[in-house]
Amino acid sequence: MRRQKGFSLIELLIVVAIILIIASIAVPNLLRARMSANEASAVAAVRTINTVQITYTSTYPTVGYASTLAALGGTSCAPPSPTSACLIDSQLASGTKSGYSFALSGIEGTPATAYQIIASPISPNHSGIRSFCSFADAVPRVSVGAITACDFSITPLE
Repeated sequence: MRRQKGFSLIELLIVVAIILIIASIAVPNLLRARMSANEASAVAAVRTINTVQITYTSTYPTVGYASTLAALGGTSCAPPSPTSACLIDSQLASGTKSGYSFALSGIEGTPATAYQIIASPISPNHSGIRSFCSFADAVPRVSVGAITACDFSITPLE
């Protein structure tokens, strides 16, 4: 009988088993890394919105802080206006970015002297597990649970 070249079924099954073991180790680490990246992006976006709100209120002192994320963004920027300031990218101005949902609220006064920004994970345990917020003091805060209102009782981010 002539010997055929190639791999036996057992050898192929062992290789597949090894690949599955490596994948079972790598996939959870990849998911954790992605969640960590989404959370870092959300914190950066909250900090950006704080900075942009200061710029906006300096540029439009009669309006104060912007009342919507869309007012901070915009597409028609020639020239910028209080309703289309073009200070943030269009994705963040839409209210979602990197697995997080952003909500600008708490606008008070005329001109507006207060605001709060809340970043919540769109899909908890997939896009992130922590929520972030900030208000006019520009200090990002973090909570493991959902945030309904940002105040001094929420832990500042270190």
